[in-house]
Amino acid sequence: MLHSILRRNSSTFKILNDIPTDKSVPQFTVGRKNGFLPWGTPLDRLPEPFKIIDGILDQAPFYKRDGTPGLLATGSFGEYVREKLPLLDVSNIKDSDLLFALYRDYTFLTSQYLLEPCHLYYLATKFKDYGLGRSRLPANIAVPLVNLAKQLGAKPFMEYSCYASYNWQKIDPTGNLDPQNIRLIRNLEGSQHETGFAAVHIAMVQHSGELVSNAQDVLDTAEKQDREEFDICLQKLFMTIKTINVKMDAMWEYSSPKAFNNIRSFMMGIKNQPMFPKGVVYEGVSEEPTFYRGVSAANDSIIPTIDNLLELTDNMPDNSFTAMLRDFRTYRPVNHKDYLSYVEEKAKSIGVQEFATQDSNSTVLYQALLDQVSEFRERHWRFTKSYILKQSKHPRATGGTPIITWLPNQLATVMQAIVNIQSFIKEEKLSHENKLLYLELTKKADTQLRILNREVEELKKEYPGQDIDFQEVDGNMAKIMEIQSHTTFRQAKSAVA
Repeated sequence: MLHSILRRNSSTFKILNDIPTDKSVPQFTVGRKNGFLPWGTPLDRLPEPFKIIDGILDQAPFYKRDGTPGLLATGSFGEYVREKLPLLDVSNIKDSDLLFALYRDYTFLTSQYLLEPCHLYYLATKFKDYGLGRSRLPANIAVPLVNLAKQLGAKPFMEYSCYASYNWQKIDPTGNLDPQNIRLIRNLEGSQHETGFAAVHIAMVQHSGELVSNAQDVLDTAEKQDREEFDICLQKLFMTIKTINVKMDAMWEYSSPKAFNNIRSFMMGIKNQPMFPKGVVYEGVSEEPTFYRGVSAANDSIIPTIDNLLELTDNMPDNSFTAMLRDFRTYRPVNHKDYLSYVEEKAKSIGVQEFATQDSNSTVLYQALLDQVSEFRERHWRFTKSYILKQSKHPRATGGTPIITWLPNQLATVMQAIVNIQSFIKEEKLSHENKLLYLELTKKADTQLRILNREVEELKKEYPGQDIDFQEVDGNMAKIMEIQSHTTFRQAKSAVA
């Protein structure tokens, strides 16, 4: 039974210790072995009566697996789906593999259907604009998707877990989840650069089991006030995050910056995007327009876990950007959301930061963890500059956030925390090794913070509407951003042809 493989870590949350055999256990139950990956192997082919979805999604990508143009390349995906896809019954599915596989696949159908005209227009205008997306999602996609999302407690739109965490096969089943050993089950665009982009993220998440274990051990040792074990656990957690950061650097090798915007078109959301000024109506569900964020690495649970464990989330500035960060953290599997809340509440009740700062050597280890969070966010910012800003002038990220100022909001916060924490450190109490580390980290963060602030101010001159008082608006986006509202899908399609 499930009870035998779960360990009670508090009165409100349980973590998997082993891989379950009960197929009803939700795939994204957080565990010491699987971390934030599904506990099972993602289902790559659907059973009857859902096999027709396999066929459609195999034909959909801009580049199919054999390299030939797919339905999205010819602008025929929308019509094909409207005509060929029946309204399938997805209610009362008990198998967690099938439930999440269907959710994944219907979110792919949704993004490809809504954003097909945007990508064609983007190509036709030579990467200058996305035009308008489709404003209505047909019932044969919308009704099953909403049903599946309700069963999972998820948003009826593509999340990071659909695009990456539950979208892989191992080429060699005995190997690790490293980029060279990953094949995607579903593709949006279909190039090797898309595979590389998603594979690097999956390779990072494969270490999340270690991260969950180490984070839990930090909480446990802090609660016991065991200084020696606490420091050991901080060091182990540091090595895990450092490994994840090294994996992140592989992006440069596996996915080209110049190719990324071809993938990005289909990752856009509805919320706060000029392509969807009035949102999207889900036919057969409601005539009220919907607004959802697009796929973003901000949906991943790695850094939010460390933010909450180190009580860094509470240090985020009280502004609209931090409100967006909180909103992003609802776009993930329900068990991940519960886990993040548990870590945040547990760390506060124990006083992880307070316990760390009672000892100078512990504080330096805590500071080193903050530095690894800064490294992660700095890499993300560097990718944004190379993969997006150098290739496109679209002012919104896939999740609808301001492209220039949202990430630096979090990055500047952690850099400032590294500088501020030095007030708790007495150099004469430090070991020789920790003293050198402390001096290096404090100087580094102070310098990086000044560079970041100058950089953001310069970039804001090129991208209007990026300031800290930026407010998200659902609907009427035409009043906020200039859009090509009279451009038709037919014009974009013929321009590409």
